[in-house]
Amino acid sequence: MSKQLTTREKLEQLRTLNQQADLGGGEKRIAAQHEKGKLTARERITALLDEGSFEELDRFVVHRCHEFGMDKQKILGDGVVTGYGTIDSRPVFVFSQDFTVFGGSLSGPFGEKVCKVMDLAVKAGAPVIGLNDSGGARIQEGVISLGSYGEIFRRNVLSSGVVPQISAIMGPCAGGAVYSPAITDFIFMVDQTSYMHITGPQVIKTVTGEEVTSETLGGAKIHNQRSGVAQFIAKNDQECLADIRKLLSYLPSNWEQRPPEKLSADSAERTNPELNEFIPDNSKAPYDMKKLIKTVVDTGSFFEVAKHFAKNMITAFARMGGMVVGVVANNPMFLAGCLDIDASRKCARFVRFCDAFNIPVVTFVDVPGFLPGIQQEYGGIITHGSKVIYAYCEATVPLITVITRKAYGGAYDVMGSKHHGADVNFAYPTAEIAVMGPEGAVNIIFRKEIDQAEDKQAAYLDLVDQYRARIASPYRAAELGYIDEIIEPQDTRRKIIRALTALKNKRTFRPVRRHGNVPL
Repeated sequence: MSKQLTTREKLEQLRTLNQQADLGGGEKRIAAQHEKGKLTARERITALLDEGSFEELDRFVVHRCHEFGMDKQKILGDGVVTGYGTIDSRPVFVFSQDFTVFGGSLSGPFGEKVCKVMDLAVKAGAPVIGLNDSGGARIQEGVISLGSYGEIFRRNVLSSGVVPQISAIMGPCAGGAVYSPAITDFIFMVDQTSYMHITGPQVIKTVTGEEVTSETLGGAKIHNQRSGVAQFIAKNDQECLADIRKLLSYLPSNWEQRPPEKLSADSAERTNPELNEFIPDNSKAPYDMKKLIKTVVDTGSFFEVAKHFAKNMITAFARMGGMVVGVVANNPMFLAGCLDIDASRKCARFVRFCDAFNIPVVTFVDVPGFLPGIQQEYGGIITHGSKVIYAYCEATVPLITVITRKAYGGAYDVMGSKHHGADVNFAYPTAEIAVMGPEGAVNIIFRKEIDQAEDKQAAYLDLVDQYRARIASPYRAAELGYIDEIIEPQDTRRKIIRALTALKNKRTFRPVRRHGNVPL
């Protein structure tokens, strides 16, 4: 007959189990994790959340698998640490995969733990953050682990646009495991220690004969620079977690809230006389659009998103007068600021995120058009470009647009034009708005006149100047009401902040429908 434990013994038992759970897969595996330059699951949570704020759930959960001797290998927590805490005193929910326990592989109970915190996040209206470091599905559990992935994916979809979902890839993330992060709003990766891919190097070698490593196949640089799957890259775990905290400072906790405002020491009435000389007289000369944006927004508030991908398009969060804005801008330093497939994808997704979470969008336009070429057409630039149209037309948040220089062709319409629902549209006197650039237009319209002229070059240049002054002039668009005001560049900050303030309580009504059909 077993002896009944005293209260003191029960408390000691609880403390022992808690200590056991804290060790995860054990000290040797923790040491191996550290040798790879990686923090443990619990150390990551400690670094991410406000000090002492974490409350853990399901510490004593274990798997229920009895096959392949698994009944003799049970570890408390079963490979994932879940719970809630605060970041900057605001509630968040978090799950952190523990590579020291069965390689962080996902079991049925593991999936149930993740689903529980995702459900709680939606109920509480708080962001959910997933720290991924896993070998994938637990093979010993077969379809049970696959079912758990499916449950997580469904919750990712149902949570989309309800609460911010953030993923950090801090180790392996392969096979079906990649789809959950892909559905979330932002993906962070750690250089050299994290990777994402559907099929691994061995499978690729067997099927195609190609020899690759996990790093060259799906490392942090690949997904930040080439695929666009990830939006942030960090040197190490600590930097990654600090960047997540910074991102959250710009985001509301859920779709019903506004993003957090901060008192700004940077005057809303500040002017920038240097901007009056910033746009080059030569309309083909590049200039630093990021410098222009940083000059206009609150000092030090510029936080770029997907900075290494599609550099011809800039997306960033910033503050203006303490108010959070999403900034979208063409970048004339790369591909002359043309819209291509990657830039269109980048822009459309960012605008849709901002619209989902009550973040006004400020668009700076200098776009000569869509990038021409066979690769672009074969790659579906028509469909991808239309995503930008869809994003802006669907948006109900305040939309403010500043045309700094070129706005040609369909790209003029696409980049936050009045015709797509922008609320306030400004233009600099240097703006050029037309179906195409003056040079191309003159070659088409005045071909005969140029051919008949004695001095063809002089006639051509004169007609280009006339077209630029008469047709491409921003004053023509202003006459039609397509531009609300032509402003001096030095007044950009003041004008935008006043517009943001006026539009703070904007309301937009849409036809009732199940949902639109995004050109995916």
